[in-house]
Amino acid sequence: MFKELDPLLHSQLRLAIMSLLISVEEADFVFLKEKTGATSGNLSVQIDKLSEAGYIEVAKSFKGKMPRTTCRITPKGLDAFDTYVKNLKTYIG
Repeated sequence: MFKELDPLLHSQLRLAIMSLLISVEEADFVFLKEKTGATSGNLSVQIDKLSEAGYIEVAKSFKGKMPRTTCRITPKGLDAFDTYVKNLKTYIG
């Protein structure tokens, strides 16, 4: 039987963000933008959605005079990603 896929993670960009954050302790906005190829506006919106769901934590700071946004995955986000992958396997295996 097919298991339900988390609609929040079923977006290509949000899934890419989560996949990147799983492999690093934290990542800044510039890194995520480079790796995903997303526009700044779209990336910002998707980061907000993941943050509102509690899947990632977002910290804003300054590096010198430049603003810096960093993201890290939360335990809730890890669980959601793990469940998503397990459920996706029911479709392909």
